[in-house]
Amino acid sequence: MLAKLLNLRKRVPDFVPAMEPGLRVYAVGDIHGRLDLLDAILTRIDADHAARPPADRHIIFLGDLVDRGPDSAGVVERIRGLCARDPQIHCIMGNHEEIFLRAIDGDDKALRLFCRIGGRETMLSYGVTAEDYERLDYAEVVERLNAVVPPEHRAFLDGLKEIMILGDYAFVHAGVRPGIAIADQKLAETRWIRDPFLDHRAPLEKMVVHGHTVAEEAEILPHRIGIDTGAYHSDRLTALMLEDQAREIFST
Repeated sequence: MLAKLLNLRKRVPDFVPAMEPGLRVYAVGDIHGRLDLLDAILTRIDADHAARPPADRHIIFLGDLVDRGPDSAGVVERIRGLCARDPQIHCIMGNHEEIFLRAIDGDDKALRLFCRIGGRETMLSYGVTAEDYERLDYAEVVERLNAVVPPEHRAFLDGLKEIMILGDYAFVHAGVRPGIAIADQKLAETRWIRDPFLDHRAPLEKMVVHGHTVAEEAEILPHRIGIDTGAYHSDRLTALMLEDQAREIFST
């Protein structure tokens, strides 16, 4: 009986997720205002893609473009331009984009959170001086945000994707709630979830590729691949390449 069970187990291979045939997908982790690292990782992606056989290339940015780093405005403009020129470049909304937009709209709770989680650096990147920022009260922050953030940036951020499915992979900002089908996920939760997703260990409907939670190195588990390596303070922006059953991780 034991021998039969062992033979049965040998005949059932572990599930290996695969990308759609003909696609080569690069996912990029949380950028947080580091335009220098964004340009560096894009150069790496271009070189990697050129060195491989022909395939349809997609690039997916996993959100948190803004806050903390020195050039959020530059990052938004760069990715907005990339998406406008190439329909195979995509961007997912992170929780920092959500808070940024809500702060611009004058949501008091979001505004206070924005100022605590790196919004100062975002405002400085849009031309507000450090001296001016220190003198602003919350109402004046809203007024200044509406004056300095271009309408095209707001429209771009407001239209970001919530989730993308390609092959056996789901791309989100933070994660998904285990036990709920991908199609039934609460989209706002995919930008914020931590422990229920991170503590889960069993396979999910899709292999989930995400950012949001910082680790020193990319994390590869049976149900998820996390690629937020804290670029704004570590100088390490991480990308993941997926093609067929292959995957490769590289960083700045």
